[in-house]
Amino acid sequence: TGDERRMARRLLECSLSDKLCVVQQKQYEVIIVPTLLVGAFLILLGVILWLFIREQRSQQQTSGLHGISPMPSTRDPSCEAAGFGGNVFGQLETSVESLLRATTPALAKLQVPREHLSEVLEQIHNGSYGAIYRAKMHTGDPAKSKSVVIKALREPARLQEIQDFLGRIKFYQYLGKHKNLVQLEGCCTERLPLYMVLEYVAQGDLLSFLWTCRRDVMTMDGLLYDLTEKQVYHIGKQVLLALEFLQDKRLFHGDVAARNILIQCDLTAKLCGLGLAYEVHAQGAISSTQTIPLKWLAPERLLLRPAGIGGDIWSFGILLYEMVTLVLAGAPPYPEVPPTSILQYLQRRNIMKRPSSCTHTMYNLMKSCWRWSEDSRPSPRDLRLRLEAAARTANDKAVLQVPELVVPELYADVAGISVDSLHYNYTIL
Repeated sequence: TGDERRMARRLLECSLSDKLCVVQQKQYEVIIVPTLLVGAFLILLGVILWLFIREQRSQQQTSGLHGISPMPSTRDPSCEAAGFGGNVFGQLETSVESLLRATTPALAKLQVPREHLSEVLEQIHNGSYGAIYRAKMHTGDPAKSKSVVIKALREPARLQEIQDFLGRIKFYQYLGKHKNLVQLEGCCTERLPLYMVLEYVAQGDLLSFLWTCRRDVMTMDGLLYDLTEKQVYHIGKQVLLALEFLQDKRLFHGDVAARNILIQCDLTAKLCGLGLAYEVHAQGAISSTQTIPLKWLAPERLLLRPAGIGGDIWSFGILLYEMVTLVLAGAPPYPEVPPTSILQYLQRRNIMKRPSSCTHTMYNLMKSCWRWSEDSRPSPRDLRLRLEAAARTANDKAVLQVPELVVPELYADVAGISVDSLHYNYTIL
């Protein structure tokens, strides 16, 4: 064949003692074939690795969408889930640092040295943004240290969570001081972790206070204390002052209830749970993710119409009912109506009947709050003036008292809320 002739010619050109041509021919066979095999193996290995990495990235993206992001607080979890590199991490760390640098000067007057918050007394609650502690805040003078509540933003925190937490602190700053709102004592925002420092109200929430009042003998700081009709007006007036304050700033509370009012030993009431007010301030509307117990909502809220101060007035009528009955027999409002049926109950123009412990004057105030049309309900100021007039002739001797003890689990089930929400705690605001 042609190949054999070419090989023969190549061998004739060589001497018998010269094996160079033969050796070269075998070297090509020995080197080229293994090289091709190794190359094919490397290409196949590269394809397999590429497919494996692509699958891992796909799984991480899916995890990121479901909120699984075990990352340092200065990195954005969504970027790590997408598989971005270290340069992006550096940019995110810089963005968090830049955000804190830009925000801290605006909050300079509120900054509290972290070493002044070193003595943690107890963990009160574990909220949606992180743990809530009761601690001692030192003012430089040991005799002037005081109990405060520290709301800590959990770590790792996403950039959006950091922005939201800072926004809530700024919202408190915007509101300013009011004796019937829980006050912001300060903050720590110059670096992570972020802290919001709130005033501590020793007696806790009004709902727990009302349940305590059900006992035959109640004491606060060693002093005997009973709840009378006049004191109900006193507490109600303070809540309305807080609602007036919010209305003047074109805001509303959105969840007026005994569980969202803190009470001091002198019966000073402080409205807390201002998360919905913050959302209205920041976004112009209430988020669809907020869950409010149905039995405290006005009809327009149940019908998903725009909320306003009139809805707070409706809820205030429920609050009066809570106080007058001391949450009668351990049950919340409308004890005979399932939470999911409350709208149909109200659409039939039903309202709660007058409790035996309630005067006609008090009940008329409740009914004015429960008018179907939002526009026909009194304003916070008008209602406060009516409460003040009623308080002047109210009974300050007869004690509101119900002997039965409360079963929190039963109460929560009938109210349509979680048992955890009944424990004394401070919400995000």
